[in-house]
Amino acid sequence: MAGKKEKKKAKKAAKKARKEAKRAEKRAAKLAKTAPKPAKKTPKKVQKKAQKKAVKKVQKKAAKAARKASKAVSKPKGRVHQDRQQPESLRLRSAGPSFTVDNIDKSIAFYRDVLGFILKDKWEEEGVLKGVGLLAGSVTFWLGQDDWKKGRGRVKGEGFRISCVTTQDIDVLAARVRSTGTALAEEPKDQPWGGRYFAVRDPDGFLVTISSEL
Repeated sequence: MAGKKEKKKAKKAAKKARKEAKRAEKRAAKLAKTAPKPAKKTPKKVQKKAQKKAVKKVQKKAAKAARKASKAVSKPKGRVHQDRQQPESLRLRSAGPSFTVDNIDKSIAFYRDVLGFILKDKWEEEGVLKGVGLLAGSVTFWLGQDDWKKGRGRVKGEGFRISCVTTQDIDVLAARVRSTGTALAEEPKDQPWGGRYFAVRDPDGFLVTISSEL
């Protein structure tokens, strides 16, 4: 529906611009007919030149209006969408994983010092750190301290992998992880469908894969 409305507005604007162009052309023609006759003391060449200049100015305005009409048809204002299916499918703008961790200080140190994230946000309760947001480029990871209400023995990280994409050199990033004394879960390798990646596990066993763009 939004696309149809925008097209309708564009056609209306184009029609209006074409009318303005026609009016401008008529004014130019009228000006040419009603231009004052040269005075006795004014040379005919000078008078003709002035008349020609005035007509040209009006014609220029007419051409500009015509171009405006053409653009209004080819590039309607506003964002045009194709008719969406109903009910509409889900459309997301961003996403970020949220991990419940055993030791939030240890997890912060891993993501900040080993992988290179930056501390973005944090929240506390009665002076005790409960969670943080960690930023890497335009991506945010969220960490929350386990409150142990479901017991202290529950396993985390199994059957889970978060895939991240970067434009940075994969081998350089992997070497930086190794330099901190952290073992890689998967060494850098090329993928059959293109690109290169490596993987590392965080302190709770969550598998983080970092790969290059295809």
